[in-house]
Amino acid sequence: MFRGAFTALITPFKNGALDEAALQSLVDWQITEGIHGLVPVGTTGESPTLSHAEHERAVEVVIEATDKRVPIIAGAGSNATAEAIAFTQHAEKAGADAVLHVTPYYNKPTQEGLVAHFEAIAENTALPIILYNIPGRSIVDMAPDTMGRLADIKNIVGVKDATADMARIAQQAQTCGADFIQLSGEDASAVAFNRQGGSGVISVCANIAPAKCAAMQQATLDGDWDKAEAILAELLPLMDALFCETSPSPAKYAMARMGKCGEEIRLPLLPASEMARGRIDAALDELGL
Repeated sequence: MFRGAFTALITPFKNGALDEAALQSLVDWQITEGIHGLVPVGTTGESPTLSHAEHERAVEVVIEATDKRVPIIAGAGSNATAEAIAFTQHAEKAGADAVLHVTPYYNKPTQEGLVAHFEAIAENTALPIILYNIPGRSIVDMAPDTMGRLADIKNIVGVKDATADMARIAQQAQTCGADFIQLSGEDASAVAFNRQGGSGVISVCANIAPAKCAAMQQATLDGDWDKAEAILAELLPLMDALFCETSPSPAKYAMARMGKCGEEIRLPLLPASEMARGRIDAALDELGL
């Protein structure tokens, strides 16, 4: 179920509030374009600046709009364990297929603290849990041995790995087992990630180019590496542009250029700069988007 290209969905706003109509439209377009799955309310969805009510409503809107056409991995992470459990239980009640849980940011828990945090979440849900290891943003790095301990828990089934360390894939396969799902959290290295044993990506780029991202991932799953590399070469200028400033500001500008939603973003992030807009414009033009 959790293979291929999953879009780390942006959260559209209008006049300071969640734009439910735009979010519903985005979901339908993504599925029509062939995306394999959706991930609402991750960090690309600006989860740190959403109220609890907005977070929960965004998950509900995506689940309702998807109508079981593709799997949904709902963002539910928090650096407060009780809050992470509450978001998880809401996602389960709303009908999500799995939840994504980031390593607790800012708190800097020890490896034992990470185990205790995720054990507590797993004990309070029947949903499959995808761990999210992104030390560049959370400061905490989950060691492969720690991940292996967590993989022994029945409903902890995989990881979104945003370390950009290709050696981790084999290390985590060794500690977690061959059935443990490994999804890349880095667009530009997603093909290389799958070559090493990964099975998909949770993608920012797929917000803008879902059909190409899905085709690239499907090619890796089919073993057609030449096709996958060719699509990656087409997408690289866009991928680079989407991270020339803090995500998701460039992605929101790109989506606005395509008429998919407004560009509105919440402080402390700012709209894309003129430099970023120029790079996005060029990448979109090159792809015919």
